[in-house]
Amino acid sequence: MLAFIGALPGAVSQGLIWGVMAIGVYITYKILDIADLTVDGSFCTGGAVFVVLFGAGVNIWLALLAALLVGMLAGLITGLLHTACGIPAILAGILTQLGLWSVNLAIMGMKANVAINIIDQTNLDKLLVSLRFVQDVARGSRPFYRHPILVVGVFTIAVIGILYWFFGTELGASLRATGANPSMARAQGINTNVGKVLGLMVSNGLVALSGALLSQYQAFSDASMGKGAIVIGLAAVIIGEVLFSRFFTNFALKLLAVSFGAIIYYIVIQAVVSLSGIDTNYLKLISASIVAVFLAIPYWKGRYFAKRAQKGGKVNA
Repeated sequence: MLAFIGALPGAVSQGLIWGVMAIGVYITYKILDIADLTVDGSFCTGGAVFVVLFGAGVNIWLALLAALLVGMLAGLITGLLHTACGIPAILAGILTQLGLWSVNLAIMGMKANVAINIIDQTNLDKLLVSLRFVQDVARGSRPFYRHPILVVGVFTIAVIGILYWFFGTELGASLRATGANPSMARAQGINTNVGKVLGLMVSNGLVALSGALLSQYQAFSDASMGKGAIVIGLAAVIIGEVLFSRFFTNFALKLLAVSFGAIIYYIVIQAVVSLSGIDTNYLKLISASIVAVFLAIPYWKGRYFAKRAQKGGKVNA
């Protein structure tokens, strides 16, 4: 129990970081109705770009912006493969993800992982929004405003605010119409292909940004860090929807529910690992099981209430 309580802040921090990625998944999965597997590659791309640039002395904000733009480029490639080449969205995502594996290795100088020396004094001065709550002997403990929960929480609120504004514009509304009813959107003069490409770009930009934040938090980028990212993203979306859909009806609150879903996912994972003592090698199996349970809950609820309605109807008859 003490181990779980001690690991709780870290679980919340990671949940918030992955929550930014999950918001990107929400855009394609829920708004565009596209199963985009690019995220397993673009997540690592964002982390790799950030680590290389930041390690070379580039300003942290420019490094984060570069990660965002490279992620959008990955989404653009998937979108063009789907719309211009006629490749099904899921296969287009797989092709881009596969290509990004080599791209990510090339960015990191053909190394499986690249670390940031956050203990270096120069890097500490440039780490304006430190996501790793480390102790510096010379300065003492880090200021509270650099704690990862607060920093990533501000990031999440900013992302949700920008997306809420964007999807309220004419362009954002056309993107939502593209996912809701493509035929009707085309009848209204909306170029649905442009909407799909734009949605994939925004989604993968957020995914790459999340990868950059995670790389800063853990102080390294790894070629396999994005493996299974789509599972975590879907878990956060489904958990947020199942637990908060009745209360969070506003679009911004739905995005916030996705972030909460990611936090709950990581807390559950941490609880299972800490309290049961299960070998961490089974983490992927645990993750898949959690996602399966939350995916099944809406179906079980629907069947339960359907049976109750049928019984009520027979009684009334």
